[in-house]
Order: sequence, then structure tokens, then C-alpha cells
Amino acid sequence: MPIKMELDHDESPPPEEEERRWIATTESALGIPYVHGNAVEVLRNGDAIFPSMLEAIASAEHTVEFLTFVYWSGGIAERFARALADAAERGVRVSVILDAFGAQAISSEALALLQASPVELRWFRKIRPWRLRRSAHRTHRKVLIVDRRIGFTGGVGIADEWCGDARNPSEWRETHFRVEGPAVLGLWSAFAGNWFEIEASIPEGGAPTEELPPAGDASIQVVRSTASYGLSDVAMVFHGLISRATRRIHITTPYFVPDPTFVQLLRDRIEAGVAVEILVPGPHIDSNLVRLARTELLQGLLQAGATIWYFQPTMIHAKIMTIDGQVACIGSANLNGRSLRQDDELLLTVVDRALVRRLDDDFRADLDRAERMSLDRARRRPRWRRALEKLVAPLRRHL
Repeated sequence: MPIKMELDHDESPPPEEEERRWIATTESALGIPYVHGNAVEVLRNGDAIFPSMLEAIASAEHTVEFLTFVYWSGGIAERFARALADAAERGVRVSVILDAFGAQAISSEALALLQASPVELRWFRKIRPWRLRRSAHRTHRKVLIVDRRIGFTGGVGIADEWCGDARNPSEWRETHFRVEGPAVLGLWSAFAGNWFEIEASIPEGGAPTEELPPAGDASIQVVRSTASYGLSDVAMVFHGLISRATRRIHITTPYFVPDPTFVQLLRDRIEAGVAVEILVPGPHIDSNLVRLARTELLQGLLQAGATIWYFQPTMIHAKIMTIDGQVACIGSANLNGRSLRQDDELLLTVVDRALVRRLDDDFRADLDRAERMSLDRARRRPRWRRALEKLVAPLRRHL
């Protein structure tokens, strides 16, 4: 039987001074201010995610702006295409960006629905044999903005793999977020940045000129990162926040293949007494290369004192980090070389105790369906497995 650990919550509210310090940590690192007065709704798994997104599209009066990396096939892909087409046909300006690599598996039915409608469909960085270096850098952002007042972001792809409630291997475990308030304009800027690269112009209607009214209590820093030869802004946020952790760090990530600097940062915090827990996919991970590339890294953290969990029922694709029960990092970024260096990403750093408490509760619920990694078992990996891991290791920064 796997060992289960109790996760605590800090019931007393953190002092305002502590919240200001968390905000200052990333504001000073990036020069990007937080916006206050936001509401963030947690959408857990496809049964909650897709109805919320489709309802927002159906209610659109003026604009729908949609950007995604994954758009594959299946019933939900066709439902999304029909919803976007219906909105455009009733006079809503619908603009869609699909990554040319991530969405290349889009079904012919969904594509036909989009192309036969007034939807403005654009492809991000079409694959060109003579521009392979540029083509290696993708937009991994997932953004939906409706009427420039409601925004969605997180990890969900448009494919049947994300439908359901993570009950079995055909229903992936995912978390997505619905945002209202001033931060929605930051989400719009992530869409607009990719649109500008394609069209050399701001989306029709121009940039919003009025700040959105407050909708809640969350303070959010919207971080857009683009392809980089060094550490991206997303990586700087992760490093800055982790370095300030004093009690606990909870990480849920589908593809844990960070660089040695990041791994050492976690080891340093463990040595300083911080409890580090990492939840990754177990037997249903969708990438065998990642499975091989991550094991040595996870074993090293396990030896340092981290607790590692393998999610059992299905592929877990959620991308969430919470620190000290006070701050959360959510969005499209994985903890791998592509997200930290190569791809366009969107990260929201959120200071909001209620949101972090909900995410920590979800983390606990996921651990109830996870198996704790054993250091002894890791050390007893067969030699052929270790040999494969060594062969894959040079590819880590590209996974």
C-alpha cells in the first residue's frame, strides 16, 4: 500500500507584509506589475472545463479570441469548431490561432467547420523545411478570451483525451482556470502577441483602452514568455518564488525534465527545511522519452529528501505549483526545457489564499490516487533501463 502524507493548511491569514513580499519577488525580477481585483475559478477535468468554455463562447456578444497548441480530433473538437463557427455566423468577430505543429492532427471535420465559417483562422509558424530552427519554437499557450472580459487558461487541449472526469485511462486529469477582472487584459496580450507575429498587426478592434472592473480578491501577475536562448521569464518566476519558499512546495507537472540549475534549486530548498512534493504521471504517461529522461532527476531529488508521487488512474496533464500555501503558479508552462527556454508560454502568478487552498486540496485528492516513489525501487532499476536513460539524457533540454 502506498504511504499517504498529511498536508497541512495555514489557517491564520498571512500578514499583508508577507503578501507584499511575494508580489515584490516577481515584480522586481521581471518588472511586470501585479493587477488586483481578479476572480479565478478552478475547473477540474473536462466535465467542468469544456462546458464552461463552450458556455462562454455561446454567450459572446462582440469577440472571441482563441489560441491553443493542441487541437486534435473527436467529438469535443467538432463541438468547439461548431461553437466557434456559430458565434462567427451570428456576427461575433472570432479569431483563432492554432499552432501548426501541435494542431497538425486536427480532424478534417473540425477543420472544415472552421474554414467554411467566417472564423478568422491563422496557423502559427507553419513547418518549413528551410526554416527548421525557427519551426522548433512553438506557441504552447492556451488562451480563450470572450468579449475581452472573460478569460481562460491552463493546460487543456481540444481533444477527446481531455473529456470526462479522470476516471480511467481514456480521461486525462487536467486543471484549467476561468478568470475575470483586470488580469484578462494580460491574457489578451498573450493572444495578441502571437497574432501580431502572424499578421504584423494588432487584432481587429485594436488594443483595449479601458481597465476592467474588479471581480474578486486575487492579485495576478501575467507573464508571457517567448523563445529564448537563456532562461525565459517563466523560468525566472519559478526560480524567484522557489528561492523564497520557507515551508512547502507542491508541484504537479506532466513533463518533469528541468535543467540542472532548477534541480539544484529544489535541492537547496530541501536542505533549508522546505518540504518538496512532486506529482507526475505514472503508468499512463503519454511520452516514453520523458519517462526515461525524468527518472534520474527524480531519484536525485528523492535522495535529497523530496517526496515524489506517480499518479495512477490516467495521464495527469495539470501544470500547478503552490508555495507556502500563499502563492500559485498556473498556466500553460511545464517544468521542462521547452517551456523554460524554447516555446511561447503563459504563466499566471497568483497571490490569493482561497485559490491556493483549493489547489492544495486538489493536490491532496490526487495523492489519494497516486503511488509514492520508493528510493529502493528506483535504485533497483535494471541495467538496460539505466542504459536507455543515459541515451535519452542529452535530449532533456528539447523534451
